[in-house]
Amino acid sequence: MSVFADLVQHLADLLQPLFGATAAAAAIVLFTALVRLLVHPLSRAAARGQKARTRLQPKIAELRKKHAKNPEKLQKAVLALHAEEKVSPLSGCLPSLLQLPAFFLLYHLFSSTTIGGRTNELLTHRLFAAPLGDRWTDALGGAGMFGGAGLVYVGLFVLVAAVAAFNYRRTKAMTAAGATVPVAGGEQLPGLGAMSKVMPFMSFFTLFTVAVVPLAAALYVVTSTTWSAVERAVLYR
Repeated sequence: MSVFADLVQHLADLLQPLFGATAAAAAIVLFTALVRLLVHPLSRAAARGQKARTRLQPKIAELRKKHAKNPEKLQKAVLALHAEEKVSPLSGCLPSLLQLPAFFLLYHLFSSTTIGGRTNELLTHRLFAAPLGDRWTDALGGAGMFGGAGLVYVGLFVLVAAVAAFNYRRTKAMTAAGATVPVAGGEQLPGLGAMSKVMPFMSFFTLFTVAVVPLAAALYVVTSTTWSAVERAVLYR
């Protein structure tokens, strides 16, 4: 943790001439961008995998018809099809999973009053009027929603809501397209059921995350979510 704290502090020192008092917040945004660049090759692979899985949907629908009364055979047949086409059903999860350690590091770093036996000086840094170690409830308990710190969170919520709305429209369109893929016999491929109904709303859960974690971790989430929206718009076009 001490090494990570030093890394954030060094980044903040480098950015100090450009961003002044908000240098630590800028360092977190830069750190998030570096993490996303590192996992970008996996995101590209996930996009290729998603497109391949979409192409396989008619074949999977046929397997469902063929093995409707034998779930075990259906599972083996679907796995064999994925292996034959060199498509991993889990490839889409890897970019998100590999980002979790970075998020938890930031969460613990800005939730700890001491690091390596020393006072955590990073907690003195702010994003405008909001301390990076505070949460939304701290802003509400101070000057309220429209105080300096509260307005920082209002800005973050507006950005997250805009990104979530964009993701909602894209996911809704993608699931609708996937639900109408034709299969043999003139039937239509069934949609993803309950999952397809829930997926368009997943981005809105980010609002809850931003509200309950330290501001530094919230910055990571907002930056990563915005990056993902742009990245997916390019890779899945």
